[in-house]
Amino acid sequence: MDQHQRTCRANHAAEWSFQAHVERADPFNDVTLDLIVTEPGGRERVIPAFWAGGSAWRARYSSPCPGRHRWRTRCSDASDAGLHGLAGEMEVTAGEDEPNPLLRRGPIRVAADRRHLEHADGTPFLWLADTWWMGLCRRLRWPDDVRELAADRAAKGFNVVQLVAGLYPDMNPFDERGAGDGGFPWAEDFSTIDPGYFDAADLRIAHLVRTGLVPCVVGFWGFFLDVAGVDALKAHWRYLIARWGAYPVAWCVAGEALMPFYTTEAAQEMKRRFFRGEPWLPADRRAVWSDLARYVKRTDGHGRLVTIHPTRFGTDQVDDPAALDLNWLQTGHNGYPATAQAVDMMERALAAEPRMPVLDSEGNYEMIRGTNRDDIQRFQFWSTMLVGAAGYSYGANGIWQVDRADRPYGASPHGASWKGRPWDQAMSFPGAAQVGVGKRILERFEWWRFEPHPEWAEPAQGPADRHLVYAAGITGQARVIYVPCEVMQPVTVCKLESGRAYRAELVDPSTGREHDLGTVRGDAAGRWALPQPPAYHDWLVVLTPAGS
Repeated sequence: MDQHQRTCRANHAAEWSFQAHVERADPFNDVTLDLIVTEPGGRERVIPAFWAGGSAWRARYSSPCPGRHRWRTRCSDASDAGLHGLAGEMEVTAGEDEPNPLLRRGPIRVAADRRHLEHADGTPFLWLADTWWMGLCRRLRWPDDVRELAADRAAKGFNVVQLVAGLYPDMNPFDERGAGDGGFPWAEDFSTIDPGYFDAADLRIAHLVRTGLVPCVVGFWGFFLDVAGVDALKAHWRYLIARWGAYPVAWCVAGEALMPFYTTEAAQEMKRRFFRGEPWLPADRRAVWSDLARYVKRTDGHGRLVTIHPTRFGTDQVDDPAALDLNWLQTGHNGYPATAQAVDMMERALAAEPRMPVLDSEGNYEMIRGTNRDDIQRFQFWSTMLVGAAGYSYGANGIWQVDRADRPYGASPHGASWKGRPWDQAMSFPGAAQVGVGKRILERFEWWRFEPHPEWAEPAQGPADRHLVYAAGITGQARVIYVPCEVMQPVTVCKLESGRAYRAELVDPSTGREHDLGTVRGDAAGRWALPQPPAYHDWLVVLTPAGS
């Protein structure tokens, strides 16, 4: 888009190009450029622009608000007539006929109840993410691999992709396995950005959006605090916001924020303290991440939601939880013990202040260590959702590292390999489809109004045993009860209202196939015994008012 008035559809990114008139040896560090946009209602937004190489600068902006938007540029060097003091207008048109629901409904935000997420138009958003931590590296080839994986995930019901903006986990900085189509995002001394890296990454981010997938961008892994320093990390975030903030993205400040690099003595000492149950959260790093989260919010004129990826609780990674919008958990990869820990952590996080949506952002990747199969994926999805999660993040071993048949990922810094399947085989692990089935089942209902009701079923899960029956729903409207495969004793539905008839369904959570159990009522004590299911595995019991 040039500097003259143009028309743009709501929630679509518009782009302006500018040419500096002043020659600079180091444009990235020597000057900053902002686009100041006034919305039709008068609200002013400051949108950072980005250096595009040479003398070129660009700014990207989007809005859900139809009408005329006025803009002007502000450069830190007011003498540069190519960058400073330019002005224009743009007409944003309504997009009711937009076929992409992500663009039609707008970017995601925290809903008023502070428990779930929603689109800009108020439509509830049930987060279901796939984890592609290294999805911007060239080992996942553009365009064919990216398009194949994105289409598969969208078809299965995923609506978010979690990926890292080039400064990756599980490798040394500037390891060639992390190179993108345009090389690396930074010079090795962190003196300047390479725009070519981001030009290539732009294609992937834009494609995810076109496919209906929210890019949840992790700025970098936490150990880069020690490698690059705070100033470079802030510059990195300003650049990411300028490049991608106009898209319907979400931001994650850092991955495993408190962890130093894996092989350092500091990292080993933190692990020793953690396993001894001793205090291990370093106050100085927590303060840095709070400050950086606030910096992202100040810098992002589009106001995308902000979270952080933890070693346990997202809110523990910062000394000011109010700097975050969404509390991410990391609950472990050791199978059924980790599923119990996930529910414990979820309930603790949901009870904490300040109130915010909570979800498990990393737990039990499918087939990591050759285990955590689809039964674990179903259990972790349903158990966390029915105690109040705002969504769920799935991961497949082989995808997060982008393993290839012709190029296995190899050893991690600790010396061993996670031995993932090639990504195009891991794409077909059954758990991914099954958590998508779970999302579709919940979306039959006003799931965002669900409340946990452990008293609705026996034997009920609780702190003493997390592998019993889960129940949640809306009183008088819907009950969803999850019976794990470990539950071998008879199951009773409890506290059914006197005189109320329910239609009962037994639903296979791996396929969504329904078995009609007919109309049921509680006995004099409000109890109804679940009939023997037809096969030994986990089941869902769904009750809705008869005739509804």
